Amino acid sequence: MSKTPLLEIEDLCARVADKEIVKDFSLTINEGEVHAIMGPNGAGKSTLSYVLCGKPGYEVTSGSVRFKGKDLLSMSVEERAREGLFLIMQYPVEIQGVPVTTFLKHAVNAVRKHQNLPELDTMEFIKTVREEGKKLGITPDMLKRPINVGFSGGEKKRLETLQLAILKPSLAILDEADSGLDIDALKVVAEGINAERNEHNALLVITHYQRLLNYIEPDYVHIYADGHIVKSGDKNLAIELEKNGYAAFVKEQ
Repeated sequence: MSKTPLLEIEDLCARVADKEIVKDFSLTINEGEVHAIMGPNGAGKSTLSYVLCGKPGYEVTSGSVRFKGKDLLSMSVEERAREGLFLIMQYPVEIQGVPVTTFLKHAVNAVRKHQNLPELDTMEFIKTVREEGKKLGITPDMLKRPINVGFSGGEKKRLETLQLAILKPSLAILDEADSGLDIDALKVVAEGINAERNEHNALLVITHYQRLLNYIEPDYVHIYADGHIVKSGDKNLAIELEKNGYAAFVKEQ
């Protein structure tokens, strides 16, 4: 049975401040798949995630990206989010004065409006957020606080995972989702992410280390160096990297 492409990247090149970071990058992610991108520091992995999400300051110089058959690069940041693209950031930002529940309710209703669905009832929404938050160790008090303000690193990642659970994106990009997490927090976050996986959505996991892939098992692993993929394989490639490092693959450039 043929698979439905969700994200199609072809010969993508992008630069930041006149420095080319992403170079002739190509990758197709189908519905139901989990892809992991692994590479050394400075390879441009986070830059790739920022380009896909439309972060200002990241200029696409050539290539194409299609998301659910549509031209992703022609969309604004907000349009990409409403279409179902989601990023778990390595360093989630703090937003003063905006409570978590208020932010999530506006975000969800923006997506529902885009899908021509009615807005959610406030009380039912709060109940759902609390139930999902409880699974991740997020208390009702935390839900009332401004986004990420005073949160520990682990609490910020749990909150990112809660956003994923509530928004239910088609494609979630995990940029170093294990950064700053101890083993207990890592298990909670991974379980929350795995709970949202289904045959119609997909994950793009960006990480340095194999440990995250012990909990979020990939279908494909790609080694990323000098702005593009230098080798692809299954989960065993990540184990090989953990054992031997990146040096041999970087030398291939």
